[in-house]
Amino acid sequence: MLKKLITTLLAALALAGAAHAEGPVWDRFPTEKMSDMVALQRGAKLFTNYCLTCHAASYMRYNKLEDIGLTQQQIKDNLVFTGVKTGELMKVAMDPNDAKDWFGAAPPDLTLVARSRAEHGKGSGADYLYSYLRSFYRDDTKTTGWNNLIFPSVAMPNVLWQLQGQRRAVFEDEKNAETGEIEHVFKGFEPITQGTMTPAEFNDNIADLVAYLKWMSEPAQGERVRIGVWVLIFLAFFTVIAWRLNAAYWKDIK
Repeated sequence: MLKKLITTLLAALALAGAAHAEGPVWDRFPTEKMSDMVALQRGAKLFTNYCLTCHAASYMRYNKLEDIGLTQQQIKDNLVFTGVKTGELMKVAMDPNDAKDWFGAAPPDLTLVARSRAEHGKGSGADYLYSYLRSFYRDDTKTTGWNNLIFPSVAMPNVLWQLQGQRRAVFEDEKNAETGEIEHVFKGFEPITQGTMTPAEFNDNIADLVAYLKWMSEPAQGERVRIGVWVLIFLAFFTVIAWRLNAAYWKDIK
């Protein structure tokens, strides 16, 4: 009975793993960007220029960007376009009801998006965003004229198309060797028009943007890690002292 139960559980776990493995594989976000202040600043600029028009970051204040090396004046001159004070939250003027009428769904708040998109077996939220933002392609069957390989039929258009350029996705019908079913298999992208950036430059800028989104989801992460290191050092030092005190206390007791 126990053997049968274990076998059933292992089969369920295998099926769950297979389910998570379905769909396109996420590319790995270059984590070294998180320690690059210039990259975070470039990411903040991309966010305020291209994302903040529709997506709010209503749990983040503009002046918090001082933590990534920007001054109050730099924030005010380069990242605030609506006349609000730098101490205010990153909100948008777009009415959620209007957004729902235009896009079919109100654009989500992006403050915590890098923490909410992680998926077991595929990668972190940063991996998801890095893959998603680089996977748009032209699709005339969609209302916006765009589709996405990572998020099929997404309501969001490719707002970065001028930087990336336009391209189409190439699919081929192939027969699944195991099931015998015909599957629509992605084979790659074909360029339509060139963007203002090369593919390498675009990927690097997307990495900057994702680094900023990841930082914004937990601005205190760096400080928490630094404090954690000192706490571990203290605990290791205290453990040695406690061990020696314990030995000294019990040395005369047989």
